[in-house]
Amino acid sequence: MTNPEAEEKKELGNKAFAAKDYDEAIKHYTAAIALDSKNCVYYSNRSACYGGKKDWTSAANDAKECIKTDPTFIKGYYRLANAQSEQEQFDAALSTIKQGLAIEPDNAQLQKQQRLIKAKRSSAKRAEQEKNSTSTTTANQPSPSNNLSPYPNLNPAIQKEVADLQTQLSTTTKEYRTVKASILMSQKSKRSNELTKSELEQIPTADKMYRGVGKMFMLQDRKDVVEYLDREIERETKSEGDLVGKLDYLERRIKSMQSNIGELTKDAASE
Repeated sequence: MTNPEAEEKKELGNKAFAAKDYDEAIKHYTAAIALDSKNCVYYSNRSACYGGKKDWTSAANDAKECIKTDPTFIKGYYRLANAQSEQEQFDAALSTIKQGLAIEPDNAQLQKQQRLIKAKRSSAKRAEQEKNSTSTTTANQPSPSNNLSPYPNLNPAIQKEVADLQTQLSTTTKEYRTVKASILMSQKSKRSNELTKSELEQIPTADKMYRGVGKMFMLQDRKDVVEYLDREIERETKSEGDLVGKLDYLERRIKSMQSNIGELTKDAASE
């Protein structure tokens, strides 16, 4: 249950934060924490204020306290990873994001942050390698991947991230088409069995009849043939349902990857 007085302090802090008066906002959030130290939102908001001041150590400390207070509050992981990234603690930031995604695997904000931090880490490593390189000739040679990239003006690390996503997208698209074809085959087989069963019902009762088995025909009791058709119809119905579920998943995954590629190229282009 929230503390009304603490909530009033938070609202004052929110107004100050919106006006970018971070010191004033910090004062109000601190007062809110003094009144209710178990509310994770107060720590999260104060962390954002410290971030606005570029005080990343304090921002990280408040984000950690936020997570400690409520380990399920996803914004706490986002704030901590951001503060760690700004301090170039990229591995720690990615570990923090991993913890957050364990709680909400489909959190788009954390997924985007993860991609950007990976790109920053790769860029930092590349810069360090070039700095330590003793061969200026090698350092000045253009990267072969840049020549082949459809986004030659982007950060090399982001180019690699986009290329990886495009590879995954191509693989997933092929799988999508395969599953879609399997659904059509399953539906065709189901309709064929339903039609056969319907035609059997129109034929005068016979004790024996032939059922196709591969390239052969097997003489069976009418009851056995009908039961076989019922089993096949049931099996194809279940198979179709499973395949449709997989198709929906793949479609969402394709859209997600397309969106991620768009975000990366857009974000990089705007830097």
